[in-house]
Amino acid sequence: MAVFTPVPRDNLDAFWQGFELPALVGYEGITAGTENSNYKVLTADRPYILTLFEKRTDPLELPFFASLMQHLAFRGVNCPLPVADKTGELVGRLCHRPALITSFLDGASLRSWQPVHCFSLGQSLAAMHNAAADFTGTRENKLSVAGWQELLKGCEKADEVKPGLLALLHQEMTVLEAAWPKDLPRGVIHADLFPDNVFFNGEHVSGLIDFYFACTDFFAYDLAICLNAWCFEDHVAFNITKAQQLLRGYVSVRALSVEERLALPLLCRGAALRFLLTRLYDWLHPKGGKPRDPREYLKRLSFHQQVQSITEYGLAA
Repeated sequence: MAVFTPVPRDNLDAFWQGFELPALVGYEGITAGTENSNYKVLTADRPYILTLFEKRTDPLELPFFASLMQHLAFRGVNCPLPVADKTGELVGRLCHRPALITSFLDGASLRSWQPVHCFSLGQSLAAMHNAAADFTGTRENKLSVAGWQELLKGCEKADEVKPGLLALLHQEMTVLEAAWPKDLPRGVIHADLFPDNVFFNGEHVSGLIDFYFACTDFFAYDLAICLNAWCFEDHVAFNITKAQQLLRGYVSVRALSVEERLALPLLCRGAALRFLLTRLYDWLHPKGGKPRDPREYLKRLSFHQQVQSITEYGLAA
């Protein structure tokens, strides 16, 4: 979350009148995050979150994201519930930006976490996948294999970051394109469930947020993204205890098929490459702010390239 678009009080008052909501008391920007502008809005009854979607988000895709969150919330997933205006619309406009009001979730994201948190995360991820099973909306994963090729075209100067990196990326793309699975269980996934998108109360997940990369893809690929995001320490050493607890939490709610277990090492390679490429692209094409170092995910990719079985992530094959 972040604030890129300032919202004057008069504009917010006028926008608020379009909803059957408690009286507006005040609001404040939420400074964390990188994609959209977010505000915590205080009312006479309870707080809400106001999100203004910046230029990187396609407005035509916002109804998908909003209806997905509504669907998940109605099925018991603790995620933001979009609020419809008086005409029944979920997405409006404020300060020349598409805008969405959602419920406020208790809890906070963690700066550091233990295996017990990973277990709860695995349970929550599996519960989300189960709840999304009957969601009828679909959205192509634009950051899957075909999308990686497009990103790679913009990374011709990769060797400025690390000598030989461009050749390594082309080689890895060749391997993944040839071996990428085609028929694993699939549905709507979060696709960006990093620690700043998960709230905890104590040891337990209290909410999942930021569904604006959600798409239709393999459930196990979502799990691979979480293994990359949650199971490496700051010095990029793999923590098998955290991985084991993440996977055990997941399979306690949703079983992994034999095919998913066999494919997980390759999916982890793909997830590492996806975030390596997006970070590398942003590093080479900065648009303001400090881009994240892509070499962190190069090290994670190197680890996954050596993995032969799910047992090396701590779960029986």
